[in-house]
Amino acid sequence: MEVTPLLVVKKNGNREEFNREKLLKGIVRSAEKRPVSMDAITNLVDRVENKLRSLGENEVSSQQIGEYVMEDLVNLDEIAYIRFASVYRQFKDMSVFYKELKEIMEKDKKKHDEGHSEEK
Repeated sequence: MEVTPLLVVKKNGNREEFNREKLLKGIVRSAEKRPVSMDAITNLVDRVENKLRSLGENEVSSQQIGEYVMEDLVNLDEIAYIRFASVYRQFKDMSVFYKELKEIMEKDKKKHDEGHSEEK
């Protein structure tokens, strides 16, 4: 069975074929020197690609790809997530970056608190 080419619509309106290797390299770069295995990254890329193809569209925006990656990456490694998000979202100033960081810290604290309440 032949896979239909998936086109990515870039922010500037240009279109290019979905490049799995390019996505993989970007995530590997964000997870550099982090305790994230290549298998975990490959699985993340698989999930993102499957989500994109399940949309049934011939074109997807680069924004959609970035959002799917971040949804998954935040659960894999928060530092890698922040690195990826800082490049992807191109934070214009520290206040936007800080807001993103604060949201992650609050989610992490909530997860931590829920884990301790279950132990009692």
